[in-house]
Amino acid sequence: MRIAIVTDAWSPQVNGVVRTLQTIRAQLEAMGHVVEVISPDLYGSIPCPTYPEIRLALVRSRVVGQAIAAFRPDAVHLATEGPLCLAARRWCLRGGVPFTTAYHTHFPDYVAQRTGLPAAWFWRYIRWFHGPAQAVLVSTKSVRDQLRAHGVPNVRPWGRGVDLAAFTPDAAPPAAFAAMPRPILLYVGRVAVEKNLDAFLAADHPGTKVVVGDGPARPALERAYPQARFMGPLFGSDLAGAYAGADLFVFPSRTDTFGLVMIEALACGTPVAAYPVTGPVDIVTPETGALGEDLSVAIAQALTKDRATCAAYGRSFSWDRSAREFLAGLHAIAPQVIDSAA
Repeated sequence: MRIAIVTDAWSPQVNGVVRTLQTIRAQLEAMGHVVEVISPDLYGSIPCPTYPEIRLALVRSRVVGQAIAAFRPDAVHLATEGPLCLAARRWCLRGGVPFTTAYHTHFPDYVAQRTGLPAAWFWRYIRWFHGPAQAVLVSTKSVRDQLRAHGVPNVRPWGRGVDLAAFTPDAAPPAAFAAMPRPILLYVGRVAVEKNLDAFLAADHPGTKVVVGDGPARPALERAYPQARFMGPLFGSDLAGAYAGADLFVFPSRTDTFGLVMIEALACGTPVAAYPVTGPVDIVTPETGALGEDLSVAIAQALTKDRATCAAYGRSFSWDRSAREFLAGLHAIAPQVIDSAA
């Protein structure tokens, strides 16, 4: 199968959406499928306001359409709601080319936090953008229920996985952990306002709070919380070691639809504390962590969980199953449809 994936999120960005798409592409190619990724680095772009690490592509729908048609795909998937996928969406609708979409982030809440405008305004855009899709691929049941409640039809499951060769309890922890007062409470991810890191860093619990990752909020948070340890981005075995060496993983975000970092932490044997919101409510079980509106209480409860149980549960998340769910959600395109749209 020839699959065209259009996405506004791609390297050099470092986030869960990019990691998911890169891993799914590798899985699909290993299965024998041919995948073409159409991303902002192929076109002129400008930095996203308030988030310069993200580039917004400046491209006409005709140009994106020419790239899709030249590839002659059997399926088209629009992964994000940004300008590049908007251009691809216009071309598909004009030419009668069916497509699928995905809902990776609580876009209305995310934009509302950055603009101060009501989230309800942005739900109108979400309904409009995803409405014509043959299927909207969504990671968890709670988010699927939420989308249906907001009038988004045709939602289909698309779960996530863990690289079980890399994320293991046996990963060697960073040398810096040896001198840190226990328990070590770890956060991994973007250091940005929508991740609600203040709630983690201000939580009343002894030990050492460690932040792995980078982003626009990092300088201000380092000044506000000098007792926390900011280690910057980590990758591969270094990241796995940070998970495995921590006593607890804390996920303070209220805007994620899944939270790939949570299942990576669990696969390394590290329990999770989080808020009872979409994402964590679908992942964290009573045996593998704790959820609560009082994050300090959730941290104390989660520290009591058995690490072997967490590791066994984390290993149940498979990228192979994720890739097969992705394939099942795609909509086949007849070759003559592409020919007539080109």
